[in-house]
Amino acid sequence: MPLLFIGIDPNTGDHESPTVWVDQDNKELVIQGWKPDGDLEAECAAFELPGHARGIPESEAVIRVPARMASMIREACDAVERASDVH
Repeated sequence: MPLLFIGIDPNTGDHESPTVWVDQDNKELVIQGWKPDGDLEAECAAFELPGHARGIPESEAVIRVPARMASMIREACDAVERASDVH
């Protein structure tokens, strides 16, 4: 799976590194972020609307990404759209 590196949190020090990539084969965003605290994860797990069951499936995770990375996420969205030829 060739990952296209988009960017890393500009405030990254030696220990934390929220990062954005694009999986070019699967046409997906790949995002590394911070784990939520228990309260945030519980709030996400309790969220319910049509088509969205309560809880967080074992195959999914809630992550936090700083707002300062929004431009990187937009860039990754553009890259995955180009790879998918979806406009």
